[in-house]
Amino acid sequence: MATDLQSSSGASSAESRTVGTPLIEFDRVVAGYTHLTILNELSFNARKGEITLLIGPNGAGKSTVLKTLFGMLTPRSGEVRFGGQVINGRTPRQLLSEGMAFVPQGRNLFGSLSVLHNLELGGLQLPKKVLRERIDEVMAQFPRLKERIDSRAASLSGGEQKQLEIGRALLVQPEVILIDEPSIGLAPIIVQDVMRLLRMLADSGKSVLMVEQNVRTALKYSDRALALEMGRLAVDRPAAELLDDPNLNRLFLGGHAKT
Repeated sequence: MATDLQSSSGASSAESRTVGTPLIEFDRVVAGYTHLTILNELSFNARKGEITLLIGPNGAGKSTVLKTLFGMLTPRSGEVRFGGQVINGRTPRQLLSEGMAFVPQGRNLFGSLSVLHNLELGGLQLPKKVLRERIDEVMAQFPRLKERIDSRAASLSGGEQKQLEIGRALLVQPEVILIDEPSIGLAPIIVQDVMRLLRMLADSGKSVLMVEQNVRTALKYSDRALALEMGRLAVDRPAAELLDDPNLNRLFLGGHAKT
């Protein structure tokens, strides 16, 4: 589904970072909505060149982590760090320019516009020449989108639409990709394609922080799994190890695993 993935990132300081080093850090973060607290002094890290999977029951705080990280929510206390720098209070636009991209849950395309126009809108902050070069790079990575460059986004299959969303995020050459429930509405075989794409992106040096309800499939492609419970970190384990754990359903649905 994707070929010749690029390893360059949007942040110039990325060159000094090596695969496996902490890139995203939450340090005792408290965050939520109005009077509702969701994250309760949450601490964890996500490393460069890895897929970090967030799992847990509904309401555990998984999507809130992504929104807080991408500047859609401001922490009430604690620190969120990107590449060692505190990013509390930065806007999504600022974070995009610093090498972070967010692919939210559901369909987030302009259905009446073409594939090309959707890509162009995703790169409005880029100089025109750079945008054209980046679109060409995305088309090389997604041959099916190149074939349908003039088609309306609404006419694409579910898998093609997800390719377009991820391709649009890649226009900023992000160092980190945040993705929320990428399998929603997709056939199982397409879910495998999406997971393989995310794996290839991580193998190219990018960091992927993913929320996914299709836990067993996602674990097969992830490096680490973080189980959240009531806004706190309950488990931090290698994904392959957790996949074989008989307590996986307990971790996903809520409640501590047996020791």
